Amino acid sequence: MKKREHMDHKRKRRQEKVRRPKHHERARWTQTQKQEAEPPEYDEDVEIASGPSPPLRLRYTSERMHRAMGRLARAQKIETDEDYRQFMNSLIGQDLDAMVNSLEDDPIEEAQELAFQAMEAEGPREALALAQQALALDPDCVDALSVAAGMTARSLKEVIPKMQQAVEAGERALGEDFFEENRGHFWGITETRPYMRARVALAQLLQRIGHTDEAVRHYEGMLELNPGDNQGVRDTLLGCYLVMDDLEGAQRLLQQYKDDFSAVFIWGEVLQRFLGGEIKKATKSLKKARERNPYVEDYLSGNKQRPRNLPDHYSPGEKSEAIYCAQELGPAWESHPEAVAWLNAER
Repeated sequence: MKKREHMDHKRKRRQEKVRRPKHHERARWTQTQKQEAEPPEYDEDVEIASGPSPPLRLRYTSERMHRAMGRLARAQKIETDEDYRQFMNSLIGQDLDAMVNSLEDDPIEEAQELAFQAMEAEGPREALALAQQALALDPDCVDALSVAAGMTARSLKEVIPKMQQAVEAGERALGEDFFEENRGHFWGITETRPYMRARVALAQLLQRIGHTDEAVRHYEGMLELNPGDNQGVRDTLLGCYLVMDDLEGAQRLLQQYKDDFSAVFIWGEVLQRFLGGEIKKATKSLKKARERNPYVEDYLSGNKQRPRNLPDHYSPGEKSEAIYCAQELGPAWESHPEAVAWLNAER
């Protein structure tokens, strides 16, 4: 028994390590999108979600570094994996900035750097100015288009088509062949990340206005491109399936990520089984859900109001995770009052 408890503890710790970065990425982007999508005198509320973000200076450090190393490798015309590994090792301790500055000017990379600065800008005017400079160099700079979309649109109806344009620009820049060749491990290629950021933002906007079916297609597409789900898309997708009463989709997702031990997935399983008429299985899952995170129940049962803001991070089994879980699954439970009544009756 002690061995099993030890293994469960190790599994939870692994889960925390995986999911914390996902949460930070989601929180960072939703907060950035919130800032981008709120120019003065909006004629309707366009806030997608609210949540804290990491320090501005830390947001894109790793991505910048990988892009710089990629430029240097391309300049050396490296072709084999072994040569690439040797070249990467040779960069250790080197001044990457100086090496990159010695390369020929690259308008696309210069535009991306301006876009990074725009996303890190402290104010909307500075952000928009930097985004416009980036677009002057590269009209298909996805991150710059995303920033400009939020800064120039006057309503939610205007933001969505502009974000759609950003996604389409990413598709053009990467190309059809790239999608086919790299499907399944997209996030591991640094150049895909602006596109993936724009697409998740578009999906969130569509979900916000009630176009859940369109949002679901984007979430499903992102999981196809990146099954590892570095952006935490599967949590939101599960909630969408349950809102739509797509129990087959929910079951498929639960099976695809059957090793996911998060509160979102176990509490989602409870609702999926209840709605499917599998009351005994739902009761069994409810017992597991309460053991995994007992704080979630108060939010889903309506006995406690969901906080407006997400915590900086969350840990398995804690109240912070319960808040995150409630945000993802709360609308699904609220749309099924019979499930809420059952949950309260099971107390």
